Amino acid sequence: MILIFGGTTEGRTAARVIDEAGKLFYYSTKGNEQEINLQHGERITGALDTGQMEAFCHEKGIRLIIDASHPFAQRLHETIIEVSGKLQIIAIRYERIYPARLKDVFWCKDYEDAITRLEAESISKLLALTGVQSISKLKSYWTQHSCWFRILNRESSRQLAIYQGFPPDRLCYYQPEEDEHSLLRQYRPQAILLKESGESGGFTEKVNAALEENIKVFAIQRDEEIMKNFVEIVLGEYGLQFAIQKYLPEFFPLRIGISSGTCATAATLAAAKALFEPFAEIKKVTVQLPNKEPITVYVKEVTKKPIIEPDGSDQMFETTATVIKDAGDDPDVTNGIAIKASLSFVRNEGKGAELRSSPEDFKLVLRGGEGVGIITLPGLGMELGTPAINPAPRKMLEDNLKHYLTQIGLSVFDGTFVVTISVPGGEEIAKRTFNPRIGVEGGISIIGTSGIVRPFSSEAFVNAIRKEMEVAKASGTTCVVINSGAKSERAIRSQYLELPAQAFVHYGNFIGETLKIAAEIDIPEITMGVMIGKAVKLAEGHLDTHSKKVVMNKEFLKEVANKAFCCQETINKIDHITLARELWTLLGGEERSRFFTLLLNLCREHCTPLFPNKLNILLIDEEGKIY
Repeated sequence: MILIFGGTTEGRTAARVIDEAGKLFYYSTKGNEQEINLQHGERITGALDTGQMEAFCHEKGIRLIIDASHPFAQRLHETIIEVSGKLQIIAIRYERIYPARLKDVFWCKDYEDAITRLEAESISKLLALTGVQSISKLKSYWTQHSCWFRILNRESSRQLAIYQGFPPDRLCYYQPEEDEHSLLRQYRPQAILLKESGESGGFTEKVNAALEENIKVFAIQRDEEIMKNFVEIVLGEYGLQFAIQKYLPEFFPLRIGISSGTCATAATLAAAKALFEPFAEIKKVTVQLPNKEPITVYVKEVTKKPIIEPDGSDQMFETTATVIKDAGDDPDVTNGIAIKASLSFVRNEGKGAELRSSPEDFKLVLRGGEGVGIITLPGLGMELGTPAINPAPRKMLEDNLKHYLTQIGLSVFDGTFVVTISVPGGEEIAKRTFNPRIGVEGGISIIGTSGIVRPFSSEAFVNAIRKEMEVAKASGTTCVVINSGAKSERAIRSQYLELPAQAFVHYGNFIGETLKIAAEIDIPEITMGVMIGKAVKLAEGHLDTHSKKVVMNKEFLKEVANKAFCCQETINKIDHITLARELWTLLGGEERSRFFTLLLNLCREHCTPLFPNKLNILLIDEEGKIY
C-alpha cells in the first residue's frame, strides 16, 4: 500500500501516476483546499503527528511513503523520515526541479538571516511572497517597515494572517492570471522576499520579473540536507514510476522502460565523465529526458584507451561506456541489449586545447558503429548514408553532453567531440525488425521520442488504458483526447488547454480497444489524434496498428489516391515511398486535400461502429500541425 503526502503540483502528478495502477492508495493533505480527483485513491485530511502517522501506517499496511509535499514543509519531512525509519518503510521524496542559484539574488539561510540581510541593505519597503505561514517569522521586520504579504485568496489564510497580528490592508492576494510585472508595478517595493520553491512554484518567473523591474531579490534557501535522509529522490513522473517499480515491483501491472536513445545518451555521458573525471566511480548517470525530467540510468561498464598520434605520442584518450537496455515489459526485440558509446576529442589542426566560453563553439560528430543501421532509402527524415540515429535521440544526446560539459566548467573546447554509438549483435537483431523493409541496413535504429518505453503490446496494457479512461471520466471532463504517444499529444494539447491532464490518454497501437473502452464507460466525446503512419493502417481497417502485425499497404494507398482523383503520376509515385510520412511532401494542392479528407473519412468509417458517441479525428503531420 502507498501513502502520498501531497497538496502540491507534485502530489497531484504522483496521484495520477499511481491511480493508473488501479490499486487502492492514500493521499494525505493538511487541509482540503486542493481539488483533486482520485479514481482508486482515498483522501485523508489533517496534519499527522508522529504517533498518528505511525498508527495509520500500521493500520493500513503502508509499504511505501511518497513525500510530495511543499519543500518548506519541514515538520512533515522530519515526521516522515522518523516514522519510515522506525517502521522500516521505504520513503521516497518527489522533489521539485530547481534552477541554478543566481548571483544576483541575496540567498538567506532562514528567516532570521533574511531579516538581517534586509536591514543591512536598508530595505524599508518589502513585498513578501513567502506565504501566510511566514508572517510571524518576519514580525520583527514588518512591525518596523512597510511590508505587504501576498497570500492565497481564501478565508482560512486571511484569518491566519489576522491571528498573527498582520494589518489586513497590507494583504494582497494571489491571482493565477496575474502577471508578476503588474503586481510589482502596483506596489513598487525595494525588494521581494520569496522561498526557493523550484520551477513548479514559479520561482524563476518571480525572480526574472523583479530583476527586470530593478527590484532586489531575497530568497530563503531550501533545506537540502534533510532530503538526503530519503531512500531515493525523484524529480518527475517517470522517475517516480521507476522508483515504485524498484521497491514495489508488483504494484504496476506493466513496467515502463527506457528507449535506445536514452541508453545511448547515458552511455555518452558516462564516457564523458570517464574522460574528464578519471578518478570518478561511474555506476550511474543522470539523463535529462526531452520533457526536461532528470532520471537515473545505470551503467554496466566503462573502459579507457589512449589514442596514439602519428608521431607516437599519447595525446588523448577514447573512453567507452556500456548501458544495458531495459525496455520494461514491452516485448521489444532490443530489450537486454548492450548499447555502447565511445567518446574522443579531436583538436583543431594546429591549435591547442583552448577553452571557449560560448556554447555555439560546441562541435559534435555523431557516428554509427557496429550494429547501428545505415539509412539507404529516402523518407526517414535523415540523410542517406548516415547512421540510423533518429532526430530526437540525437538532440537529447547533444543537449545532455553540452549540459554536462557546462556543469564541470568545460563548456567547449577548440576542437570536436566524436561520439560513436554501437550495438554488439545489432545487425542480427535488426533482421527481426522492419528496418530492412524501410531502408535501414546493417543494424537497429536508435529511437525514442520521449526517452521512455511504454509497453504497448499486451493484455495488461489494454487494462492500463481502461484504468486511464476511468480516471479521465472521474476527473469530470466530458471530452477525452486519445493519442498514440508523447509526440502526437504535444501537438494536440494546445487545442485543448482547458482540459485536465487526466483527459489525455495514450492508446499506443490499440485504437480499437481504446474506443471500445470509451464506449463501455460512456465517455460523451472522444478526440483522437493520429499521425499518418497509423492513419493509413486504420483507414484500411486495421484497429491494431503495431508494425509487427501490419505494415503500410501501398496498393491500398494507390486505391485511395485513385478515388481522390489524384493524377496517374502521383499514384505511380506512391510505389516509391518508404514511409507513410512521405505522403505529406508527395501530395500537394487539391490532391492533398482530397486524399487526406478521404483517408480521414475511411478512418471514421472503421471507428464509428466501436464508438457511437461524438468522435473527432485529427490528422497530425511531422511538424505537429493539425490537418
